[in-house]
Amino acid sequence: MYTATQTKELQHLTSAALQNPDNTAITILKEILRFHEYRYYILNDPLISDAEYDNLYKQLEKFEKNDPTLITPDSPTQRVGSSLNNAFVTIQHLVPMLSLENSYNVADLLDWDRKAKELTGLETVEYCIEPKFDGASISLIYENDLLSRGATRGDGVEGEEITNNIKQIKSVPLSAKFSEYGIDQIEIRGEVLINKNNFKKYNDQLTEQNLPPLANPRNAAAGSLRMKDPKEVGKRNLEAFLYHVSYITGNRQLATGNKQPTTHYGMLEMLWQLGFKSPIKEMTVVKGIDGVINYVQAFEAKRDGLPYEIDGMVIKVNELALQDKMGMTTHHPRWAIAYKFKARQATSKLLKVEFQVGRTGSITPVAKIEPVPIGGVTVSSISLFNEDVVREKDLRIGDTVLVERAGDVIPYIVKPLTELRSGTEEAIIFPKKCPVCHDELYKPEDEAVWRCININCEAQVVERIIHFVSKDAMDIKSFGEANVRKFYELGLLKDIPGIYTLDFEAVAKLEGFGKKSIDNLQLAVEASKSQPLHRLIFALGIRYVGETTAKTLANAVSKLTDFADYTEEQLQALDDVGVKVSASIYRFFRNEDNLKMLEKLEQLGISLTNTKKKEHEASTTFAGKSFLFTGTLTQLKRSEAEAMVEDKGGNILGGVSSKLNYLIVGADAGSKLEKAKKIPTINILTEEDFLKMLSN
Repeated sequence: MYTATQTKELQHLTSAALQNPDNTAITILKEILRFHEYRYYILNDPLISDAEYDNLYKQLEKFEKNDPTLITPDSPTQRVGSSLNNAFVTIQHLVPMLSLENSYNVADLLDWDRKAKELTGLETVEYCIEPKFDGASISLIYENDLLSRGATRGDGVEGEEITNNIKQIKSVPLSAKFSEYGIDQIEIRGEVLINKNNFKKYNDQLTEQNLPPLANPRNAAAGSLRMKDPKEVGKRNLEAFLYHVSYITGNRQLATGNKQPTTHYGMLEMLWQLGFKSPIKEMTVVKGIDGVINYVQAFEAKRDGLPYEIDGMVIKVNELALQDKMGMTTHHPRWAIAYKFKARQATSKLLKVEFQVGRTGSITPVAKIEPVPIGGVTVSSISLFNEDVVREKDLRIGDTVLVERAGDVIPYIVKPLTELRSGTEEAIIFPKKCPVCHDELYKPEDEAVWRCININCEAQVVERIIHFVSKDAMDIKSFGEANVRKFYELGLLKDIPGIYTLDFEAVAKLEGFGKKSIDNLQLAVEASKSQPLHRLIFALGIRYVGETTAKTLANAVSKLTDFADYTEEQLQALDDVGVKVSASIYRFFRNEDNLKMLEKLEQLGISLTNTKKKEHEASTTFAGKSFLFTGTLTQLKRSEAEAMVEDKGGNILGGVSSKLNYLIVGADAGSKLEKAKKIPTINILTEEDFLKMLSN
């Protein structure tokens, strides 16, 4: 960012700037402060003490206070927000922030390299390799050299605008000279982190204040970005690594001697030169996949020595022109892949086992272990799945156990270390009665899970309500799990119909519920009444009925309660409904309590009728036909294609079976295609064939 000569010039001009505070001197003072921020936050190599920096900073504050016309948007004093954010506005990214395809072994990398060579037409591809940081993703936009917007990843298409909070991160420049590269507007992707030392220091401070420590650096970083007070964000010592340029506009001809890079590595080198913290020191460029394999394996061995948590490496095609040629799916770019490191392991003590009741009455044993850090996360609870798992592993209370995080995410117990047993360990006894309602438990012959079959069991009621209001079900925004549990505990909510008779005046008296949040909750509850029938069916939580089967059921009847007259054989005649699923649906609609609940919901304004059935019957193009999509579609999104089928009266199946009529095959199709080839009645079509079929 600065040469040695420029550094000496800036230091020489410091005293002049302080003694003669005209516009030119103030500009120099700002440059001096930016330079020392760069030395401290980017290079980790400060040239002056904190006290000396603070003195310069206070001098600038004084000058700007005396003459507010000296304040510019990129002044170091403008990082600190002066007010609280009451809400974060959702904004759209210039380019969607897609996920990365994951690989866990050498075979996955070799297969990805094969596809890359096919798409580029090259025998050897040049790759850039960089760490996969374990933090919170952000998107930054600079316009005319100034930071104009910062946002969270959100759902990849839209994120929350957090510009004021981003400004508290000292490693993010408030301005950068992109104009020297002929760039007017640029969107940059990155990751916000808390390094291991700062995370420990912050947790130590919380402990001293008798506050609960933060679970892990990643959650701490993500939570910090959404804090309402920017000043509090500044106290977290966040850092930001910028690792991808997603969008550029401008005129290359206006560049002042600096050419825009044509490679990914060159782009990150440009960011580094402009004062950003890019992972340039940990990156390398190699020719061919063998170099990639050697580098990622060597890097994994030294991951613990890094000051940050990483969970793998990211491999990208280096040439930007080749990235454009390879393109992307609706989920991930074809020119990049994440190589995930092996799961972390640690040992701990099994203290006790608690038994939790799920939405469908399933009893899940949960191991409580002595808290142990694994890959940056403190693990204290681990699901043991069912009784058979406990018996097969011969787990006992008091065992020393080997714990692993699969894919650096889900913890599980690998095995007990039996050689360390002292003889005081105790067997894990499964309950015969529900731990919540105390009804007798039931275990079907063909299953490994014990169940509470009391539909009025308190634990099941709460879990069913949580599922009912969830995003993929009735999508009642602002409700959420925490509010369901709170309302239930306070007696404001007792069952699913109670959602629509909720006493909002009583809710308004609770802490944290202002007028705006109450209004939003009321609107969301009312809006859910107009959800289509298939969402209601999924929301009911009928065992084995997922979103696809819910659509099949919705299209089969005019009114939901018609299923009360269906036999199991009639249900099995429907697409994608087998013996096990039909038995579950049959039992649900033979239960008087369930039918009374549906009747009550209808009285409260929820429609049980299929408003689209007549439309489907009128559009008979695909009537009675079943479809399934596999692989990557290039001209349509998967959801769009499925909606087209349903609009024309067809059904979408969840898997390959003899009931399937058409399998639509996109790029990189896998096991579904191979299975379909073995069933002669299935018509296998390309995406182009499907589009022709639609047009005809």
